[in-house]
Amino acid sequence: MEICLAHPEHGYYITRDPLGQAGDFTTSPEISQMFGELLGLWAADMWMKLGSPEKFTLAELGPGRGTLMADALRATARVPGFAKGATIALIETSPVLRSVQRKNVPLAQHFNDVKALPDGPLIVLANEFFDALPIRQFVRQSGQWHERAVTLARETTGDVPKFVFTVLPDVIDPAYLPHALKDAKEGDIAETCPAGQNIAHHISARFARAPGAAVFIDYGHAHSGIGDTLQALHNHQYADVLAHLGEADLTAHVDFEALARTMQGTTIYEPISQGTFLTGLGIHVRADFLKSDASSEQANAIDTALTRLTGTDQMGNLFKVMAVTSNGVQTPAGF
Repeated sequence: MEICLAHPEHGYYITRDPLGQAGDFTTSPEISQMFGELLGLWAADMWMKLGSPEKFTLAELGPGRGTLMADALRATARVPGFAKGATIALIETSPVLRSVQRKNVPLAQHFNDVKALPDGPLIVLANEFFDALPIRQFVRQSGQWHERAVTLARETTGDVPKFVFTVLPDVIDPAYLPHALKDAKEGDIAETCPAGQNIAHHISARFARAPGAAVFIDYGHAHSGIGDTLQALHNHQYADVLAHLGEADLTAHVDFEALARTMQGTTIYEPISQGTFLTGLGIHVRADFLKSDASSEQANAIDTALTRLTGTDQMGNLFKVMAVTSNGVQTPAGF
């Protein structure tokens, strides 16, 4: 999964802009400016709840084209002291996306990972970031867990190699999969995301040293469980995960409970739906304001975006939002 997405020459995210109609998927910031604006105001409110530090870092993990951050900075431009004190940090490894981000957020600094962020107070925004981090899968066979892997098929036709799933013989210590032990049946699949857990752990360690807050927005499940969630998107369509390696977006549902388990010493706000979160931040009020000075066509587009972002049968329920703060900080907006 990591090779397919991040290989320096052939990786999916390295070789293209994956967003929009020309790409394979569309994220919330690309759907409407309201999303980034509200996340910006959320960050400004958290900054004040952290004591309005004179200097702080506002970081976005996996910022896509920089649309969310650009909208966030525009929305917070008039918050006294916020823009002046902020170091804008974008965690991005794709050269293609970095180039686009420089145009949309010219004052931002780029970093390869969260460990390189400046010390001091930190506010983190992460929308559709954790779902693209590489996972491990494990299969229940004969009452024991074995790791699921990818290998070359024994027989391949033509010049293109064919890849298939296989199960490794080594038995996995059950202590590694505590969430998968209850009611596990033969053939069940459990997943872990060590990369995501390591990042979450590092963020929590930062919050123990200096004031901080983070919001994670992604599709996934609030509680750990069993199931195969690995999926591929190719040309806006779901595809065989082994059929277009390096040419398709590979993702897996985020296990928010697993992330929370790694963030000891912080205050966790359990996942709520994206629709509930955005409604709590005032997205309907913002939509009405935008429509008050819009053409009928623009107003219809705003309503469509609002439904897509908050509708229970669309992204509003599929996507979850979890917040994390340093201990002793006031409750984040939306929770």
